[in-house]
Formats: sequence, C-alpha cells, structure tokens
Amino acid sequence: MTDHNRKPSLPTRISQALHFEEDGTGAVTPAIQPAATYARDADYAVQKPYFYRRDGNGATVQAEAMIAEMEGAVETLLFSSGMSACTAVIEHLPAGAHVVAPKVMYHGVLDQLQRYAAKGRLEVSYYTAGSLDELAAATRDGTALVWVETPNNPNWEVTDIAAAAEIAHGAGAKLLTDCTATPPCMTRALDLGADISFHSATKYLGGHSDVSAGALSVRATGDHWDDIALIRKLQGTVLQSFDAWLLIRGMRTLYLRVERACANAMAIARHFEGHGGIEAVLYPGLPSDPGHAVAKRQTDGQFGGMMSMIVKGTEQTAIDVCRFCEVFYPATSLGGVESLIEHRKTVSGEGFPVHPRLLRLSIGIEDADDLIYDLEQALSRAGAG
Repeated sequence: MTDHNRKPSLPTRISQALHFEEDGTGAVTPAIQPAATYARDADYAVQKPYFYRRDGNGATVQAEAMIAEMEGAVETLLFSSGMSACTAVIEHLPAGAHVVAPKVMYHGVLDQLQRYAAKGRLEVSYYTAGSLDELAAATRDGTALVWVETPNNPNWEVTDIAAAAEIAHGAGAKLLTDCTATPPCMTRALDLGADISFHSATKYLGGHSDVSAGALSVRATGDHWDDIALIRKLQGTVLQSFDAWLLIRGMRTLYLRVERACANAMAIARHFEGHGGIEAVLYPGLPSDPGHAVAKRQTDGQFGGMMSMIVKGTEQTAIDVCRFCEVFYPATSLGGVESLIEHRKTVSGEGFPVHPRLLRLSIGIEDADDLIYDLEQALSRAGAG
C-alpha cells in the first residue's frame, strides 16, 4: 500500500534545493539578486528579513536553508569565505578568552589563533588531534571554546566528536567542529553534540572550485549567535547573491559527487598502501588507520575524498611527484570535481608542523584507474622508493 504521508529523503530535498519554486514564475532555480538595497512597503516596513546588502539576499537565505536542513541546524549563516566565518567566531569571544585547539590544523586558522594569542587577545592551549586525553588536559573550567577539526588537515587524524563534546560541555565551553573534509551528507556534527558546525563551503559544498564561502550552523541560538551575526553584518562578509547561486547549484549534486570521490579515494588508498614508493598512506578509510573505527561511526562508512601520502626519498622527490602528475592538478584547495595534489610544506610554509615528504591529495570524480596510473607514473619519474 502506498504511504501517502511519506516525505522525500534528504538527498532528494537537497537535489531540488528544498523543492524550490519561485513565486510568480515557477522557476526551479533561485534568481541572482544583484540589488544592494531594498525598498520598504507602503507602510514603511521592511519587506524581507534583509534590507541592505550586508544583511543578506534571497539566494543566500535559500542556500542557508539547504545547509541547515543537511546539518539538522536551527540556523545557518553563510560568509564570503571560510576564513571570514572562522574570524567571526574568534572575534565574538571576549578578551582573554581561553580556547583549546589542535596543534596541527588548517594553517590559516592556526596562524590567526597564534597571532591573537601573541597580542594577548586570547589564551590558547593546544592538543594533538585525535587525542581525547590531551584535549581533556588542555580544557579547564572557564574555557570558552574547544575547536575540533576532524578529520584533521593534513594528517587526517580523527577526533571523536561526541566525546569531545562531553569534555567541552563539562568545562562550560562550546564545541566548534570543522568537518570540511566530511560534509554534512557524511557527518552531522550537531547531532553528535557540537554547538557550532563549520564548513569551508568553498570545498565540497560548492564542489566546482568556483565559489568562496564559509558556513556556520548551530543547534541552538543565543547571545553568541547574535554576536556572530552582527560581526558578519559589520564586517560586510555576508555571502553575495551570485556566489550563493553557485553554491546552491553545487549542493544539488553533493550526494553524487561525494559518493564518487569516496569510492575513488578508497581505491587509491588500497592500491598505494604498502607501495614501494610510499612510506605511508594517511586515510581513515583504511582498517589499519588508528582513527578508522571512529571515522566509520561518524561518517556512516564513507570516509571522504581526502588523503595524504608520505613519499619515500627526499623532500625534492615529493615535490617532483607533484610536478610530474599529468591528471592531478598541482593546486591547493579540496572538494572539487577535479583531483588535486600538493606538497603541503611548500604551501603551508616552513613554520607549519608537517612532514617534509607529505603530499595532500583531494580526490575528485575522474576515473579511479586514471588517477592511480597518474600517481604511478609520477612516482616512477620522481624516483620514489
């Protein structure tokens, strides 16, 4: 018997942009609204929740609604970049606030935390990503924010979000999770206890390397959320209409793209584990990876499209592998349809704590055999082994 009360699944709702249909035209794609200001109605009342460009626009609101739906969030805010979203969180903290963060994480946020600490603006304690014991030791009564990046860039250590939430909340802190490498179709951090979920929407959510955006989602609003929204308005970092339109377009294929990227990454990881030219494959999808069990639970067994490899030889050998790839692009970023490879130490700088022979790979949706062959020929030409 047909269940007439059945609702469409989340993948269906996202592929249809929440079954978007424009009033008056029936358009199934939101319009790009370039207006910088909006007229009030006949009673001089604001017609929408936004009345000036820094408040938002229709396409941005639609994109926020899609992400909130995937995250299970009460609200999502979109910013003009991932860094502007992170900056808003950091800026809203009171002077002298204590923050706990990984020793190794996305280098832009790590650098910002270090700069704020050097100026006395924040106090920061660090822990090894994936170590709950170190996270607990770094957290104390009065800690304002615990920052978790999982899987952790670029070594892909996995942190148990539910356990981290228990530690953070026990100290009265809020937990922010950066799950950019495992988008909300894989990991719903708020359901696991996080207070704020962050994604660099430039990556998997956009998926086509043509938009810069950052997303913050919360499971409960309050003064902290009002402060973050106000910072976005004052700094003018709301995501603009055309970028929101690109983001919506990208998210409509998110589930398909991520499924293919995950399958490709697993095939590549299995092929190169134990390879003569590779010292180590860092990928939570491998049963040998220390974070495998937690990753399997937190990502519903998909594991993601990000991995790293430590090449045998010298640092120059690793750089040469990037140079000799013909299918992989030697470029920074991740989560696009195209596969990327980068020598992380060159990109992050000398002060960043990363293995000198580590290559970070973002696996796209190409044919997996083509990607494997490309890495094989590059390793051979570079003399790895």
